[in-house]
Amino acid sequence: MGVLTPTVLEGLDVSHASCAPACALFDLPDVHVLTVERHRSSFTLLVETASSLAGCPSCGVLAVGHGRVPVLLHDLPCAGVPVRVVWRKRRYRCHETACEVTTFSEVHELAAPRAKLTTRAIAWAVSQLRAHDIAVSALAEMLGVAWNTVWGAVAPVIQAQLAAEERLAGVNALGVDEHVWSHVGPPGTGLVTGIVDHSRDEHGRPRARLLDLVKGRTGAAYGDWLADQGKAFTDGIRTATLDPFHGYANAIRDELPEAITVLDAFHVVKLGGQVVDEVRRRVQQETLGHRGRAGDPLYGIRRTLQIGVEHLTEKQIRRLNAKLAVGDPHHEVTLAWHCYQKLRAIYHARPEAGRRLVAEILAAFPACPIPEVARLGRTLRRWRAAILAYFDTAGASNGPTEAINGVIETMRRIARGFRNFENYRLRALLAAGGHRPWRKTPTHTQL
Repeated sequence: MGVLTPTVLEGLDVSHASCAPACALFDLPDVHVLTVERHRSSFTLLVETASSLAGCPSCGVLAVGHGRVPVLLHDLPCAGVPVRVVWRKRRYRCHETACEVTTFSEVHELAAPRAKLTTRAIAWAVSQLRAHDIAVSALAEMLGVAWNTVWGAVAPVIQAQLAAEERLAGVNALGVDEHVWSHVGPPGTGLVTGIVDHSRDEHGRPRARLLDLVKGRTGAAYGDWLADQGKAFTDGIRTATLDPFHGYANAIRDELPEAITVLDAFHVVKLGGQVVDEVRRRVQQETLGHRGRAGDPLYGIRRTLQIGVEHLTEKQIRRLNAKLAVGDPHHEVTLAWHCYQKLRAIYHARPEAGRRLVAEILAAFPACPIPEVARLGRTLRRWRAAILAYFDTAGASNGPTEAINGVIETMRRIARGFRNFENYRLRALLAAGGHRPWRKTPTHTQL
């Protein structure tokens, strides 16, 4: 398509009735498609809006036409190629001599003033980023524009959605965890704290939606965010789950005094698994004088030692006993493994039995002659109330937070990394903000 000048456009005389199929495909009321040109890798549409009366935006006096100006916009892709829209935008002149406005352009839902993308193209881009794993660069290629053009149009829409007051309404349970958003720079500089909504829906299932990301993995980062939300928000929180990090626990203690603090079951069991591995490596060094190698008895069962006893087959049990008999002369690994299994049993027992197991563990582990188990016992004793809270909250855990971390990780991998934290935060909030259909409504077939 050649260069479209105002003179050429004014000379076009096209009947709107003859473009009904194209207008139906364009699907915008009172916008008429005048011409459609198919290029090798794009479509170009010449459009104009239906005529209507317009008043001056300043004084309200009825304005008169003052020609048209071609405005280039980018619309939704069609047939796998970008679509360019040349909008013959009307200009108006105000005849009120006392008015400061002389000429002005028409305003239409087709596109905002000075926009490069149509309104529906922006809405489509936002919905794609929200519901699908896709990069901004891919959307830019589909629309036939640069990355900055897409992000410059999408970011304000996301920010407006985040500023909505009702976004945090009804939140009564929180989860918190850290992750690395950027691997550039000294260790620890890329850590961020993620705050996740654990409130349950009408079916009793957690919402699992990201509320915000703040820089740093500190109690101050979490505490400051809670304080910024206001007392009305913090007073409504009834449950707060976390991993064994005292910084987050201190923030919950200071800002959420009425909330029940729950230590995540996965992280409790993980501490037990780490103790078994530490004892195995120490015994390996003491008995053989080197790190584990292929053929060493304890090294050969390193993965089996992490499996729950209820999942072991008879063959695995026989192999485990045989290797421990050879490689564990003082039964330290065996005892650590039994302690680990007892720790796991807490979360497989009924509340009454689970509480009894916690009491037994906290009484026995700190006095254990194996130093790694004794250290674990002291750690668990410090978290006693948060561990027991698991049974008072119907099994609250940080599982929804870990699920959100998985969504964020996928988003970051598809984007091949981020350099700007604010862009990262907005993309993560859009991808994991609870807009995706996490669970489809089951359909029942009539037989």
